[in-house]
Amino acid sequence: MEDLLECNEFVKQIQRFRVKAPETEGDDMQRVEPEEVGLSRDRLQRIDDHLRDRYIVPGKISGALTLVARHGHVAHCSPLGHMEIEGRRPLEDDAIFRIYSMTKPITSVAVMMLYERGLFQLRDPVHRYIPAFREQGVFRMGSYRQFLTDRPERPMRIKDLLMHTSGLTYGFMHRTNVDAAYRKAGLDGVRTHASLDEMIETLASLPLEFSPGQAWNYSMSTDVLGYLVQVVSGKPFDQFLREEIFEPLGMPDTGFFVPPEKQARFPACYERRLDKKLLLQDDPDTSPYLEPPRCPSGGGGLVSTAQDYLRFCEMLRRGGEMDGVRLLSRKTIELMTRNHLPDDSDLTQFAQGTFSETPYEGIGFGLGFSVNLGPARTGAAGSSGEYAWGGAASTAFWIDPVESLVVIFMTQLMPSATYDFRAQLRAITCGSIID
Repeated sequence: MEDLLECNEFVKQIQRFRVKAPETEGDDMQRVEPEEVGLSRDRLQRIDDHLRDRYIVPGKISGALTLVARHGHVAHCSPLGHMEIEGRRPLEDDAIFRIYSMTKPITSVAVMMLYERGLFQLRDPVHRYIPAFREQGVFRMGSYRQFLTDRPERPMRIKDLLMHTSGLTYGFMHRTNVDAAYRKAGLDGVRTHASLDEMIETLASLPLEFSPGQAWNYSMSTDVLGYLVQVVSGKPFDQFLREEIFEPLGMPDTGFFVPPEKQARFPACYERRLDKKLLLQDDPDTSPYLEPPRCPSGGGGLVSTAQDYLRFCEMLRRGGEMDGVRLLSRKTIELMTRNHLPDDSDLTQFAQGTFSETPYEGIGFGLGFSVNLGPARTGAAGSSGEYAWGGAASTAFWIDPVESLVVIFMTQLMPSATYDFRAQLRAITCGSIID
């Protein structure tokens, strides 16, 4: 009997210290112990060890910040290194990063908010709202200003812009006469001197790479969507994002420029040269991001913090609502985050083979996001239905609805293909799940 009582007392003591996962998701995303949300603290620590030992100490990057949240609670948020390679200022968790193409999912959400208001349909031709695209042809031959084109098999649709099946391209591809024309026309960066209207007129005057819907090609499609938001909503694009997304979600540090009072939180951005040395690509003291742009780029113009972007990701993960603010319905999030490529194909089958911010094998594409088609198809850890995107300065995020997991990675190194941060962090993060 005494043995039984001692055993019961021992069980009670164990239960006092047993970590219990939150029964409800936190509205303020407070920091919790990793074990409370089914993650291992020791295994998450591998993120810091990996980044510090392999990248920061050798001087391959100046700093990095990784945030991991599960069930709406932050389990890991760790800034490492410095704001600049010289190590003058430590990187803090409120640093404001150039997120480049992580702007695209935000613009896509803005578009779908207007879709939910019944202001257009996804199959509507783009030229119905932006007449400049009505006569755009498909490249047959020629070079800048002297092109021979064919009529597209069908008009470009709004859905094509969301999917990057529009026939548009990027000037940095360095693959065809069309992307060369983009560069000659000044369409080769996110901080152009043209206005948004002027950019659209120039883009519409150049030929398409292919007839809309025939292939997937990473492109300026999302910049056109930013202009569409402006046309359909009747508000300037940057104003719409601020009033309809950033302010309602509580994202005070997200915008198209860094105001003077926040400049000290803006890190340097570097580019890795062929000799493997780092070149200062954008000096935070003289950066064009210190002034509002003439052309707010829906495809890559925003700056943000990890905390701000987490609120955006959590809105998506929770089905379009965050802290009582609903931007989209659950059904619209489901529509955006399923694979829309024909026959459930992946990007190896449908893409043009050019650069993008995602691997192709086992990855489909939705309306503004890459979509994981399952670990058996990607050959890597992750969940079917996980959706994600990244930015040119090596930033990245992914949302795993199966595991209620959000991961955000911030650094400032171009190009994003320099190191495979995303696959490495995904493997470590998935390896930290214990419940």
